[in-house]
Amino acid sequence: MEKQKSEKEGCENVMLLQKSVKKLHFGSWEEKELAAKEIERLAKEYEKVRELATELGVVRVLVSMALSDVASRRRVALKALIHLSNGNHKNKALIVEEGLLCKLPKKIDLEDESIREFADLLSSLSSLGNIQFPHSSLDFLQFLIDILKSCRSFDTKESCLVAMCNISTVLENAGPLISKGVVPILLELCSEKGTSEKALTILGNLGVTLMGKKALENSSMVPKCLIEILSWEDEPKCQALSANILIILAHKNSTQRSKMVQSGIIPVLLQLALLGSFSVQKRARKLLRWFRDERQIEMGPHLGPQSVTLKNLRDTEEEEGRRTMKSLVRESLHRNMEIITKRVNAGEDSSNGLKSMVTSTSSKSLPN
Repeated sequence: MEKQKSEKEGCENVMLLQKSVKKLHFGSWEEKELAAKEIERLAKEYEKVRELATELGVVRVLVSMALSDVASRRRVALKALIHLSNGNHKNKALIVEEGLLCKLPKKIDLEDESIREFADLLSSLSSLGNIQFPHSSLDFLQFLIDILKSCRSFDTKESCLVAMCNISTVLENAGPLISKGVVPILLELCSEKGTSEKALTILGNLGVTLMGKKALENSSMVPKCLIEILSWEDEPKCQALSANILIILAHKNSTQRSKMVQSGIIPVLLQLALLGSFSVQKRARKLLRWFRDERQIEMGPHLGPQSVTLKNLRDTEEEEGRRTMKSLVRESLHRNMEIITKRVNAGEDSSNGLKSMVTSTSSKSLPN
């Protein structure tokens, strides 16, 4: 019974799809819009429809409508394309082949409601990978960047960041991203907790390339904004991502390490090494070890034989590290005791006040 019902429903959906496709190809503009809405609904609910729609040649017509100057036409086509591309690699590739990425609007209109749909579709298409996502089509990156710079909608920005994150995983794409000035924009977005995680992920992907590392090193916001993120106790993922970038920058680079020290990284790292999540602790200790080793090398020539100096300094630094951590623990306990004491005293004051009120009231009520 269930099987028969499912087969009947499937046949009905196929018939609806065929009618919609016919209107999409040969109907008036009003009929085309209604057909696109019906295709969107069917593609959203039924995986089989996504496959059949491709075979019936709807992608080319929908891409053409998505690039139309008419807002209503554009939106319904984009929504249909989003659902057709959902989980369907072939449909994504067809949309790219039809040239949608190369024909995106050169300028964005913040009043245009279809910006959200464009961002969502680009987010979906970006998962294609390098083979079917040609380098020449990266011209649309400017479209994403303009949205990130101007749009206030968090959801739209998030879709753009997802797209950029997928693109940045391919090393060859680092050049176009950096040359279009994405690094300063991402560093700004790092300071906002809602967008920080994805922005940091992209910066981490770019930072492993020479061009990306240089762009980060030359930024006036680095390393200060990254060190600030290390203090976000409620965002351990962001802390770890920020620490990863700092490790990339600090590796064999004394200039960057000096900047980090001057920006106050040492106390932050000490606290993370003691109180951070497991992954953050590992990264913090790694950085601390590098700073310690660099200091030992700098001091070495003034303290006799190098091997003896390094050993003595290592022992000294480890002892200092233990003392610092113990001090942090003591300070934390002391603060907690102060808070507890204040609460107890406040409770006693309240109790004494209540007793005096009761005594006063009772004495007044007693006969003379």
